[in-house]
Amino acid sequence: MRRDRTGAERLAAETRDAARVSRRGFLRAGALGLIGTGLAAAGRVLTRGGGRGGVPALVGAGSASISGTAAAAATAATAAASGDAEPASRRGALDPHGFLTSFDTGRVSTLPDGRTLREYEIVAVDREIEIARGVYYPAWTYNGTVPGPTLRATEGDLLRIHFRNEGAMPHTVHFHGFHPANMDGVLEVVGRGKEFLYEFTAEPFGLHLYHCHVMPLRMHIERGLYGTFIVDPKTPRPPMRELVMVMNGYDTDFDGENEFYTVNGVANCYAEKPIRLRVNEPVRVYLVNVLEHDLVNSLHIHANFFHLYRTGTSLTPGDFTDTVMLCQGERAIVEFAYRHPGKFMFHAHQSEFAELGWMGFFEVVEGEA
Repeated sequence: MRRDRTGAERLAAETRDAARVSRRGFLRAGALGLIGTGLAAAGRVLTRGGGRGGVPALVGAGSASISGTAAAAATAATAAASGDAEPASRRGALDPHGFLTSFDTGRVSTLPDGRTLREYEIVAVDREIEIARGVYYPAWTYNGTVPGPTLRATEGDLLRIHFRNEGAMPHTVHFHGFHPANMDGVLEVVGRGKEFLYEFTAEPFGLHLYHCHVMPLRMHIERGLYGTFIVDPKTPRPPMRELVMVMNGYDTDFDGENEFYTVNGVANCYAEKPIRLRVNEPVRVYLVNVLEHDLVNSLHIHANFFHLYRTGTSLTPGDFTDTVMLCQGERAIVEFAYRHPGKFMFHAHQSEFAELGWMGFFEVVEGEA
């Protein structure tokens, strides 16, 4: 027999429905016209639990603080902001412009055998982040940011990653690449307040990623626990302007569909403030797809073509094109230069993704960018 809901239950349901940001409703409102304060009108999120499949309530959502190494990492990201970037002191603010060119090469020392040792600090911390103007999301983060820091090493370096879990849930760090089984970040689950030391040799050279591997896996990835892991070849690639772009999405109402799509964590950030490049400046983009809930993602650049190096494990390009499709976990290095000045769009070539936040511009100028 169906039980009538109490007044409190009806009120709670109505509150959840009012907070829900529907992807279809967002599209009907005209996503591109919502850049700026209009996004706040589309819905302010969203720290509720529940959702499809019995997803549990969010522990500590919106109230967790950042401390220790995570606070230092967040401060460093803020300091990396350029020019007229939004002040990262705003509540929950990320710094996608600073993230583009921020590489963590670790604390470097030399081992007795002459090899390079690099040590990194990664802290899992729950943090509410602003994913679009006025839209907040209860993220699970590495070092307080989504995506986590871009780790960089050279092939053959010995890496030690000191991981501490300050989040409410158990987490791990799983690195793509070669390593022993006990360094795989799958069975070595790290509980709240616990630590784990990952140690392995950086190989093979290429563009890799890292992410949490605790079940339910899709929740831990979608909530923000991922980052880029670059292993440079021993003979460096030719010098270029280098940018990191991590493609992701946010399921803000926890119904198994993404309401926002982004590069580097914030919807429309490079549409509101384009990435400045110089005419004929060689550019290398480290492109990583960690999008959950959708099968593929893509990058398309306007009025140009790029050399494509899938996974970055070869120094010879495999294609010359203007669009690349990637499944979750796939990544590619793309290299290009613009011949003409002006403002050139780049975006996902899934139109809905572009309309829901995954769109930006390169502003190409003569002389200094």
